[in-house]
Amino acid sequence: MLIKKPSDIRPSEITSEANYMNRRTFIRAGSIAGASILAAPAMAAVVPDQPRAKLQGVIESEFSTDETPTSYEDVTGYNNFYEFGTGKEDPARYAQEFDARPWSITVDGHAEKTGTFHFEDFIKPFDLEERIYRMRCVEAWSMVIPWVGISLADIVKHYQPTSKAKYVAFETLHDPVRMPGQRRRVLDWPYREGLTIAEATNPLAILAVGVYGETLPNQNGAPIRLVVPWKYGFKGIKSIVRMSFVEKQPDVSWRMAAANEYGFYANVNPEVDHPRWSQASERAIGAGLFAPRKPTLMFNGYGEQVAHLYDGLDLRKNF
Repeated sequence: MLIKKPSDIRPSEITSEANYMNRRTFIRAGSIAGASILAAPAMAAVVPDQPRAKLQGVIESEFSTDETPTSYEDVTGYNNFYEFGTGKEDPARYAQEFDARPWSITVDGHAEKTGTFHFEDFIKPFDLEERIYRMRCVEAWSMVIPWVGISLADIVKHYQPTSKAKYVAFETLHDPVRMPGQRRRVLDWPYREGLTIAEATNPLAILAVGVYGETLPNQNGAPIRLVVPWKYGFKGIKSIVRMSFVEKQPDVSWRMAAANEYGFYANVNPEVDHPRWSQASERAIGAGLFAPRKPTLMFNGYGEQVAHLYDGLDLRKNF
């Protein structure tokens, strides 16, 4: 169980980014007054290569929660990205010099369209959406994060997987010079993750390219990462360089490291504990040390949208 010491609590954990909430209020008001503007065609995705650059042409998503987002400081300063260290603050500390551009992504496997694409070309055909998602980490802490991303379902459709493709596999960049955490044998690098085709084409899944309306910081997986809000955070592979359409269930990093602790599906499930701690409750980062823990919701509260994906599947065995 992760419990923060009083000395670890920052003022940012008490107050969320006010300017961001004011912007959202303005956008909501504008959408009511000018619905015809929203009906116009969205811009093709364009992501600047400067840190903290504002993203333009972002449309709000119907899938967002109305919960107050976690502060920007906590979203970007307290996370897991073992390529830059195993401590929660290590990514923010050691990823600052990482250069995420130029970048390319290879698409291969059982698909009609394959090849290696510049990042700009990979994202260009799609719309940018802001999606405020509840996110849950396997260590029993949670956040509410305003991601900006691209529908993974749209991406999968664009590359036209064949009937042989049953899964989508992802890989992170493997570069121990630029990612010093990879010099340690904490995991079998590169980091690998995967989804079933049905999961990848669920409307909730996205590839995120930004957060809080800005370009994705290095420590959060720049320039592009996976977000699947009904699963534990380790499924959200960062700094993706490969997307493969495969026939067999792919090897995934944490399952390879400890199969008794981390399963392929990694669905948030309060009834299936981690061997070393309970998953029945969680603590919201930013709520303060003495805030009451909240009951963990099945599928992180997204059961209405995703429960049907697992009909007939034993979720204790397939955790």
